[in-house]
Amino acid sequence: MALSVKFLRVGLTALALTGAAAVVQAEDAAPIDLHPAKAAPRPPIRPNAPTADPASISAAEAIRRANNYLNSLQVMSADFVQMGPDGKRSEGKLYLQRPGRMRFQYAPPERLDIVADGRSLAVRDQKLGTQDLYFIGQTPLKFLLADHVDIAHDTQIQNISSDPNAVAITIFDKATFGGSATITLMFDPTTFALKQWTVLDSQGLQTVVTLFNVDLSATPDASLFKIDERQQMMNSRR
Repeated sequence: MALSVKFLRVGLTALALTGAAAVVQAEDAAPIDLHPAKAAPRPPIRPNAPTADPASISAAEAIRRANNYLNSLQVMSADFVQMGPDGKRSEGKLYLQRPGRMRFQYAPPERLDIVADGRSLAVRDQKLGTQDLYFIGQTPLKFLLADHVDIAHDTQIQNISSDPNAVAITIFDKATFGGSATITLMFDPTTFALKQWTVLDSQGLQTVVTLFNVDLSATPDASLFKIDERQQMMNSRR
């Protein structure tokens, strides 16, 4: 199926900034404790304000700041570089308008588009002339599309690690197409902007996607998120 192979090369794999440690634990690992024993009182931290020592950030604070950043996203345009399970490098543009709308537009020689219109997600293979439709809830990157994000509530957290270069949050999601997926989100330790993600699928294949030239102010053109469901009907009659 086109999506299970190619989309899992867009969201699937290992997210790592240089020097960041992102430990992916076993699927049956116990969820991480986000409520450790009380420590000495600390001064209040403004949302996504820099911390004095990013390497010492607590699990609870990492989750809070990740949620703050993801929930602050309304629109995004960015360049992306993708490294697939086979080591193949692809490039393109990512457009996002929450809730529910997203597009991965690959640059030539790739002829692939992945579009979410708020209800469905379509994978278009222009080379094969096919379009496969899926529910948004089946995608491993649905956390980018939700109206409200609560990582601790919506997913099973497997690991949180931090150092001066990055904060990595690894989550496990059973409700994706093709089976389960382990996703590592990598955040800048100062701004907590999402820089990279890795998706490890149920077959052990992983894909790394890195974002560059991120624009959080310009609203993408609405035409980028349109899906022609008649194309799916035509494909099904072939």
